[in-house]
Amino acid sequence: MDRRTLLLGPLALAAALAAGHLPAAAQAYPAKPIHLVVGYAAGGSTDSVARLLGQKLAEELGQPVIVENKPGAGATIASDYVAKAAPDGYTLFMSTIANTINTTLYKRLSFDFERDFAPVSLVA
Repeated sequence: MDRRTLLLGPLALAAALAAGHLPAAAQAYPAKPIHLVVGYAAGGSTDSVARLLGQKLAEELGQPVIVENKPGAGATIASDYVAKAAPDGYTLFMSTIANTINTTLYKRLSFDFERDFAPVSLVA
């Protein structure tokens, strides 16, 4: 084998491996408004924090963040709504400790909190 062949083989392998680490062409996020769902009535502490968070997210991301209040049943109405939403990152849920407690209180929930939700950030 000549010297050129010995050098080109590892170089081609390195180039092929490096190409796998390049970012994939994807649609920029967010491309549309984000819905931040709150399981409590407007004006409460969870709603107030959600509105502050939504305002800052909108400034950072350049898209509106719409706070949607879906109160009732210890936030299970909102939880159910979010669990059934498309898992595309455009419907976020402002959860509280109540959702953890609800899994022990209610025998039949239409969602599995551990399976249907993914934590994004600790807020307050």
